[in-house]
Order: sequence, then structure tokens, then C-alpha cells
Amino acid sequence: MRMWCVGLLIIGLIAFSGCQPSDKTTDNATDDTQEADDTQEAQQELKIAVAAPLTGGSAAFGEMIKKGAELKEKEINEAGGINGRMLKVVFRDDAGKESEAPLVAEGIANDKKILAVVGHFNSECSLAGQPIYDRVGIVELSPGSTNVKVCANSKWTFRNLYRDDFQGKFIAQYIDNVLTDLESVAVFFDNDAYGRGLRNAFVDEAEKIGLTLVASEAYERDTTNFKAQLTSIRAKKPDAIFISGLYTEAGLIVKQAREAGVVSQFFGADGIDNADFLTTAGSLAAEGTYITTPFLFGDDDPKAQEMAANFEKLHNVLPDTWAALTYDAVGMIAEALEKTYNPEAELAENRSAIREHLATIDTPEEGYKGVTGLTYFDHNGDTVNKPAYVKVIKDGKFVPAEKQLLDMK
Repeated sequence: MRMWCVGLLIIGLIAFSGCQPSDKTTDNATDDTQEADDTQEAQQELKIAVAAPLTGGSAAFGEMIKKGAELKEKEINEAGGINGRMLKVVFRDDAGKESEAPLVAEGIANDKKILAVVGHFNSECSLAGQPIYDRVGIVELSPGSTNVKVCANSKWTFRNLYRDDFQGKFIAQYIDNVLTDLESVAVFFDNDAYGRGLRNAFVDEAEKIGLTLVASEAYERDTTNFKAQLTSIRAKKPDAIFISGLYTEAGLIVKQAREAGVVSQFFGADGIDNADFLTTAGSLAAEGTYITTPFLFGDDDPKAQEMAANFEKLHNVLPDTWAALTYDAVGMIAEALEKTYNPEAELAENRSAIREHLATIDTPEEGYKGVTGLTYFDHNGDTVNKPAYVKVIKDGKFVPAEKQLLDMK
């Protein structure tokens, strides 16, 4: 009797176990579902990366860059996306540091869903990430890097603003032609690719047109005390001090200079074009400072005014130059995807197609009509048609300078 019961129990257990799916079958079903989900996501989303200084000393630039990209992403998707697929923008933080940029670039390059990069902002970051983007074949389109070398040695790198050889020459000529009472100049420059390159371009042109250079002082990023250098410069009594660097250090230089009794006219490059410069320097010390910028929001430009209104509605703050340039850069990549993306193609093919499309934008007729003007590229990927503008700080705000210099010698 006992043996008969045991036999029935064994038969029952075997039958029960035979009704259950094996763990392997369950795992395979999960994998199949995941693969289907991934395929579906690939079909529905087109992903691009924005690489920018979201933390660190340049984070105020990164904040505006992020906001500009978010607005363009929102507008594209609300209009139906790109050929029915949603645009997905992901943000990667390089902290504005040359040492961080390659790590960010590796992460982007190895992400099999990222099709292109808007960035980097800082010239040293664009240069540091460039070998990685070149190796895998993915576009980096910078809305902020102005060092002359950024595009020169890579067919995968583009930018939608001027270069520092142009900007440095422009600043020297503006001082000579517009601020005609200024004859002698001292230079403070950030000892990085941006600061050195811009300083060199400015000095070369200043010497050609007869401005007198009385001092040239380098500083390292994140320096906070400039009193010794300012004491030396004050003794030389320059009519103007040109700052070739970013807003944080520039703000400290201006603040400490005024505290030390320096009365020279300050002129900064586009790296100072951020509201945090005013916060650091203080409105009183910063008053009257001139800066260059790649773009001005003009009252006579309906497209730019519409973008500014939409930006403020979304973010509760007005856009700056870098938000506008990023907005346009995302738009250019989206246009490339609209014209070239093939869901049946390999990743490398779709990445390469974006590059090929951008390379064909090489005449005014083919140019991208964005809020920052017409953008088209030369054989290096540089934008050579866009002008520089000048702002001045008046009553604690950046405003367009009364006189612009749109025709250089």
C-alpha cells in the first residue's frame, strides 16, 4: 500500500513539472521582448547627444545650451517629429574640462543609438573629444568652440559660428575704428586653447594697425586672485584692458581692478557673454564693459523674436547667444536626419550620412536659415560668413553697442 502511494506521488510530480515552462524558456521570452522593445524604440526615437559644461566653472554656459536644445527638441516633436519619429536629446557633462571631454566622447561614441553630437562648447573639449569622434565616425557640431584648429584636422567636426582669428582681428579693429581714444592695450588671457588663440589673433592685428601693447598676462582657469598682475598693469596705465577668457575669471578681474583703482576701459571676448559675469564683477564695476558676441536678438528679426518668446515661456528666462546657437545646431542635425536617416541602414551608415549632408551645405543657397542667421560651411567645416557684434554693459545689463562694425578692413 505504501509503495502504491509513493508511486502515485512521483507520477503527480512529474506531470506537474511537465506543465511548467523551463527557466531557459522564460529567459528567452524576456530577451525576445527586450529585443522587440529596443527595436521599437529605435524606430520611434532618433537620439542625439549634447555635450556641454553642465557643471564646473562654465556651467552657466551649459545651462543655456541645455535650455536651447530642449526648446528645439520640444518644437520638433510637437510638430510631428522627424518623418514620424521623435527626436530624443540626451545631455552629457564635460564640466568644461579637457580631461573630462574624452570620457564623455567615448560614452557617446559607444552608444549605439546616438547619431550625432551637438558640442562641445569649450574649444579644448572639442579638440580633446575629436580623435574619438573621428575614430568611430560621428559628427560633432559645436555651437561655441572658436579656436582656429577645432575644425581644421577633422572631417567630422563642424561649427556654426566664427573662428578666433576673425574675432581677435575684429576686436582690435573695433577698438581702433570705433573707440578711437584708446591707443594702448594690456591683455589678460586664459592659458588654454581658447584664451591663447584669441590673444594671439588680437595681438597680431593690434600690432598691424598701430595699437600699443603694454602688457600680456596669462592666468590659469579657476584663478581667483589677480591683484599682483593688476598692480603691474596699473603701473603701465593702459587705455584699455582686453580679457581673452571666460566670464568667471573675467568678472573677478574687473571687480579686483576697480577695487585697485584701475580706470582702463575693459573689452572682453565672447567668453564673457553670460549674465554671471555681471553677478561676479558687480554692476558698478562692470558698467561700460564692451564684449563681442556671435549673435544679437534684434527687434527686426521675427524668427529670433519668436524663438526668444517661446524660450521664455518654456524656461521663464530670456535666451542668450549660446542658447540660440545651440537651438540652431540641433535644428541642423534634425534637418540632416530628416533628409538622410534610413531605418534599415547600419549605425555607421546613418552617422556618415549626417556628415555628408552637412558637408553639402557649402553655399549661401544651400545654407541653413536659423535664428542666428544663415549657416553654411567651408571645406573644413568652418562657418566663415557670420559676423561678430558688440554689446556694452549699460545700467547693469548687456545691450547692443551704439556702433557696430559689420565691414572689416
